[in-house]
Amino acid sequence: MSAHERERGQAALLTVLFLVVLVGVAAAVLDVGSWYQEDRDLQKTMDAAALAGAQALPDDPGGATALAGEYATKNGGGLDSTSVTTSTIANDTIEVVGSRQAPGFLSKIFGIDSVTVHATAKARVGVLASAKWAAPIAVDRKHPLLQCNPAPCSEDLTELELEKTGPGAFRLINIDQSHGGTGPQILADWIQTGYDGYMPLNWYFSDSGAKFNSSEVKAALDAVIGQELLFPVYDDTKAQGSNFEYEVIGWVGFVITSYDVQGSKHNRLHGHFTRVIWEGINSESAGSTDFGARAISLVE
Repeated sequence: MSAHERERGQAALLTVLFLVVLVGVAAAVLDVGSWYQEDRDLQKTMDAAALAGAQALPDDPGGATALAGEYATKNGGGLDSTSVTTSTIANDTIEVVGSRQAPGFLSKIFGIDSVTVHATAKARVGVLASAKWAAPIAVDRKHPLLQCNPAPCSEDLTELELEKTGPGAFRLINIDQSHGGTGPQILADWIQTGYDGYMPLNWYFSDSGAKFNSSEVKAALDAVIGQELLFPVYDDTKAQGSNFEYEVIGWVGFVITSYDVQGSKHNRLHGHFTRVIWEGINSESAGSTDFGARAISLVE
């Protein structure tokens, strides 16, 4: 064999080796990218399945498991196991574990038909420590249907008083933590769409005057009849006049069915309490007051 032929043979061998390396790199880029995307998709499904299941907690662990499985099945499957555990209150946390086969493409050249991707997600339901989209109508902790644990005691029709709790105070509060009068239109917006901000447990100044008699607030009440609203619950009051304050210790869901507002006396909201899953930050303390308004969050 001549030197020229040997050189051609070496070049061909190097070319083959280069092509093998090139195919390997292409397989790594294409298949690993595909597997990563499948892993991300599975994680999203598990996160959403955990959040779906947590809506039934802590009252119905079996229902939580069923909801998680139902959601995962409708969104690509892959759910392997579900467990309900306890962190701050009994049965407040759901964990889901999933896996899927992610097919290979160019990697099949190297005998890799597929890989298994895994994902785990955990969601916890808790009593609200801070709430978003709350309405500015305060509910007295002493209401008969809030005298149970957890509240509300039932969803029977009831009424909420809008009577005076102090000079100029009619259970309307400045949920944005401002001090001073709030215009009727702002109150109406808070009733109809909720306050666009997080409202923590705290003392809040009263918004003085029977402003629920205004046309703006009445229009807002008309607009939300039949809808779930989130009302702050107060336990104590202090000071007088423009410095009158309510101590907000939690929130409760309420559905208005009708109302009766006239002047400064005998004003009522008619409807029923309801348990709600609401946007907010859930409490890390088992001692937080539970009125049936809860938040759900993913946890590590």
